Amino acid sequence: MRFALGMLVPIAWRVRGLVAKLRFRFPPLAANWALACLPLVFLLAVLIAPALRLLAEAAAVGSRDAVWLAPLQDPYLRWRVLWSGVQASLTCGLVLLLGLPMAWVLARLEFAGRSWLLRALMLPFVVPTLVAAMGVLALAGPQGLWQRWGGASWQGTPYLLLYGNVFFNLCVLVRAATEALEQVSASRVAAARTLGATPWRAFWRIEWPAIAPWLMSALCLVFLYCFAGFGLALVLGGPQYATVEVEIYTLVAYELQISQAGVLAVWTLCLTAPCALAYAILERRLATPLRADRIPRHRPQSAGQWLAVGLTVLMLGLVCAAPVLAIVARAGGAGAAAWAVLLQADTLFALWNTLRFSAFALALATVLGVCHALAAQRWALLRAMAFLPFVVSPVLVAFGLLLLYPAWTASAPLLVAAYALLAYPFIAKALASALDGMPAHYMHAAASLGASPWRAFWRVRWPLLQPALRRGMAFAAATAVGEFAVTLFLSRPEWATLTTLIYEHLGRPGQTHYASALVLSCALMALAFAAFMLLEWPGRDDPLNPSRHA
Repeated sequence: MRFALGMLVPIAWRVRGLVAKLRFRFPPLAANWALACLPLVFLLAVLIAPALRLLAEAAAVGSRDAVWLAPLQDPYLRWRVLWSGVQASLTCGLVLLLGLPMAWVLARLEFAGRSWLLRALMLPFVVPTLVAAMGVLALAGPQGLWQRWGGASWQGTPYLLLYGNVFFNLCVLVRAATEALEQVSASRVAAARTLGATPWRAFWRIEWPAIAPWLMSALCLVFLYCFAGFGLALVLGGPQYATVEVEIYTLVAYELQISQAGVLAVWTLCLTAPCALAYAILERRLATPLRADRIPRHRPQSAGQWLAVGLTVLMLGLVCAAPVLAIVARAGGAGAAAWAVLLQADTLFALWNTLRFSAFALALATVLGVCHALAAQRWALLRAMAFLPFVVSPVLVAFGLLLLYPAWTASAPLLVAAYALLAYPFIAKALASALDGMPAHYMHAAASLGASPWRAFWRVRWPLLQPALRRGMAFAAATAVGEFAVTLFLSRPEWATLTTLIYEHLGRPGQTHYASALVLSCALMALAFAAFMLLEWPGRDDPLNPSRHA
């Protein structure tokens, strides 16, 4: 009997340790369901139900006549849909052509100012879309800096919209490609070189297959951003090069063609859904811990490498910094009369609305993002649902809410909920990526020391998630501060924000209103920068976190 007890004690101890490990590796099912309920109910009420309402509106129209085929039969609508896909595809090609060499420089070479260049890649994430459009106009539009220096204005051409798209999306591909290149196995590249492969052959045979999924994921996101973009297309596209999102807004806001807009919205959903699904699948595939045998960076050793560094700095300056500097330069020369707009009553009221809507939306987005990320560790389907707000553009979100909740259209809670819907995927994605990269033995060590699952989470896992949470909240805050499309649909005069005030000044004739719009753009940009830096600046440990989104 004593011998049997002596054998059972170590076995029981091993079983206890195994159960503790499983409890930390797979949280209790009830806790996961409790965490998942809030984001699931929110997505159902604010995204899925409005999308189904759009489908019902389009189905009702299609049962009466042939409006379903209008985007194919009507030359005007056919051009809008075709141009939306063409400009998104052209942007993907441009950012891949420009961004991959820049990413190689940032991933392989070590030089002074490299960390600041990585920080500069965050600039387009912070700048609101309407401010970016104002910057492109100030640089290359009518009476812009480029025209003053002797160049031709790009007004009435597709180049304004393409340049704005590249400004917003080049950083997406550069960040993804830089991170992908840092994941390439150094041992495999070294083995290829020892077998006689040239640097180019080693790149195409070893590095390219490793980074291709990352590039495809980033290009899917770029395509979605460009196809479903609204602010840039509204301001820069003009009458001829506006996208299908602008056409939906025009049909609803000016022509009251709700049924036709619903059909066009369904077409947009059908065209973007495959790309969004591919993005979600690729992101799930890339959710792996970082490699330990990275290729070390080295200082430039030849004139060609120094030239590559110089061209990278120049390209980032032309694409990422030039529109922002153009706004500052044009606003600085606008005169005291234009800057007086900052003290007007409607400006101060719009600033107050922007601050409080953004604060409420950020708080709601943080709760939703944390719950979604923690619950999604067990279910891949729930993880993929965090990308649903990327599938539906802000215009379609606002249009669906307008149809489903007509009595709440002009209410502040609905506006805040729409803001939070567009912002919380940044937090969920940042936390999910951090959880994927967190070593499992940290929690196992806490379990072996007797900590309960909740105590280990709060004392071990939660502190390690703080940098990722700050980054996600920074991107979410910048998104909420600069949101434009939802505000145009769902706002009313007393809910005006800085973005709608800028658009109102742009719509009024006269140089004075244009100068006022430039000054307000500077104020909005400063507000977005302050919100971003206040949240993100303490997280200095990893400027290339996978939370690029987003």
